[in-house]
Amino acid sequence: MAKGIESPCVSICQLKRGLCVGCGRTMEEITRWPSMKRPERMKTHQRAAQRLKKLDKA
Repeated sequence: MAKGIESPCVSICQLKRGLCVGCGRTMEEITRWPSMKRPERMKTHQRAAQRLKKLDKA
């Protein structure tokens, strides 16, 4: 991958409360992923991981 950080997509693409239950990203983050630079991708990965933890607890 050109930007050096792989997509967090795990091919479980279902939105629940505005978040993908598979990767934890918002729809905006999913659609913007191809144009994101490395620092933004790293932040997106971190936010998505935190969201998934919250979803697991809910």
